[in-house]
Amino acid sequence: MPTAIQDDLFTPDVIANPYAYYGRLRDEDPVHWNRGYELWVITRHDDLVWLTRHHELFSSAVFKNDPRPAYPPIDESDLGLYDYVRNYQGDQFIQHDRPEHLEMRRVMHSYFTPKSMEAWRPFVREAVKDLLDEAEKKGSMDVMRDLATPLPVLVIAEMMGVPKAERPYIRQLAEKLLYIGRGEYDRMKPLTEGMRGMIEYVSPLVDKRKVDPGDDFISVLARGEKQGVFTRHQVLVNTSLLLLAGHETTINLLCNGTLAFTRHPDQWELLKEDPAGRAKQATEECLRYDSPVISIQRIATEDVEMRGKVLRKDDRVRWFISSANRDPEAFPNPETFDIFRHPNQHVAFGSGTHHCLGATLARVEGQEVFKALAERFPNLRAETEELEYQPSITFRSLKALPVTWH
Repeated sequence: MPTAIQDDLFTPDVIANPYAYYGRLRDEDPVHWNRGYELWVITRHDDLVWLTRHHELFSSAVFKNDPRPAYPPIDESDLGLYDYVRNYQGDQFIQHDRPEHLEMRRVMHSYFTPKSMEAWRPFVREAVKDLLDEAEKKGSMDVMRDLATPLPVLVIAEMMGVPKAERPYIRQLAEKLLYIGRGEYDRMKPLTEGMRGMIEYVSPLVDKRKVDPGDDFISVLARGEKQGVFTRHQVLVNTSLLLLAGHETTINLLCNGTLAFTRHPDQWELLKEDPAGRAKQATEECLRYDSPVISIQRIATEDVEMRGKVLRKDDRVRWFISSANRDPEAFPNPETFDIFRHPNQHVAFGSGTHHCLGATLARVEGQEVFKALAERFPNLRAETEELEYQPSITFRSLKALPVTWH
């Protein structure tokens, strides 16, 4: 008799290897009701794509409209903090449905066009070079601490017009904001500290940009406030969303991708043969094979039938990108890391109207890092196989990745 599928998504086994757990769900029960968290777990590629293309059936306004308590449970004394979190998150543009989402996204898209993101490549290349120069002097590096974290922070801080001296503080705030997808019982305290800190930090910047706009991202949002698209609170929380989404996902792409190469020396050899020519395809396979984002949540707006199950109005629905990207129905040999994979219809950046705004920028950063590592450190290897991941069902985040090249 097969064993029943346990519903705790935060066990050390699931955190360490989500692919085995969600892969089993995908095979045995692709539309799975998780009783513990009162949540539909969706794991197949075609179902995920269908869900994202039917945004009218699945609301993004999760924090405003979900009547149930936080999961996993939080300390009762933190319920007031949870209300603050719901209000804060609820004002992010990704937590809105049409028509508001479309209006807000239009303002932000004016900054995030693929062409304007591609224009950041020389800046990214130079930043990668500087960080690797430092690592080379030391003779070893923790990819997380010395490369994957500082690089996107540099880029996003530059986009926001944040002075150099204040960038470490911005990273500290971002680390607190990451508790949004974590399982710790007391996670509301650091999370609200990060949110309040961000609002405090960004408010004077927005005041300044309203009077004296520049070509940075905060000026774009301030213009949206002038046009009546955003309230002041929405400008502030969307600035902090950019800070978080703009670098956390890229950090994970760089770490998870580097780890994949150290574990697949044959693919590392292929990349080294032509780093400039193969970095693009290699980055797409890193995005598929060990995606930076594990899952995304929605709320059903009406009763919806899927694979013989009925998802009721107001039910929580969570789709798992990491499972969809290894679905054998969508990818031949999905467990194989193959930098020549073509086609590669991964959903690492989501799909449909909420497709990630920063996808081009993340790709540019991934391509430049993997190319530079292959050119400079041909003997790159991980120093240990004992690796730990953050206890999150939102982000696939290593705690550290020490490497050497001697």
